[in-house]
Amino acid sequence: MLAIIHAAGWPIYFLLLASVIALALIVERLLYLRRARILPPTLLQEVIRVYQNGRIDDKVVTTLEQNSPLGRVLAAGLRNVDSPREIMKESIEEAGQATAHELERFLTTLGTIASLAPLMGLFGTIVGMIEIFGSQNAAGTGSNPGQLAHGISIALYNTGFGIAIAMPALVFYRHFRALVDTFVVEMEQQAVKFVDIVHGNRK
Repeated sequence: MLAIIHAAGWPIYFLLLASVIALALIVERLLYLRRARILPPTLLQEVIRVYQNGRIDDKVVTTLEQNSPLGRVLAAGLRNVDSPREIMKESIEEAGQATAHELERFLTTLGTIASLAPLMGLFGTIVGMIEIFGSQNAAGTGSNPGQLAHGISIALYNTGFGIAIAMPALVFYRHFRALVDTFVVEMEQQAVKFVDIVHGNRK
């Protein structure tokens, strides 16, 4: 592996840095974007039970906010449980937007790496081509075989590394985007159900 890195020349270090960052972001998002962590399966029923039992206080709301992203959305509804339906829904929507922004954290960086890695590989290719042309002598009739081989290595290895980094980064970026969209929709559905139960009980 070290021989390949050496053969690829100095442009490969930018790609290696990008690959380390992309891997760290992928692992972090895989650990964070778990359904049980984002949408605890029994949380809505527990919140409804607390509301129906009339045990709502600041401690309960604060604990709910710290529970999960869904908990923050439902906590916004609990804070405005005595308000009109429109105000309650508006507070939930605002909390939902903030939560969605948090779920999307680091995805822009991962998407940028997916788009930028092939360009970084192309940059390495250009550097390799410069090495190749630089191996020509002043008269343009000969070349240094070692310099020529080094230039070809830089060109090919960087292109390959750039594509190899971009493919998994793009796959995970699209996967995480779809996952976040699904979570946001489900959070909205559960929040609307909670609002309906609260205001249905008042009729």
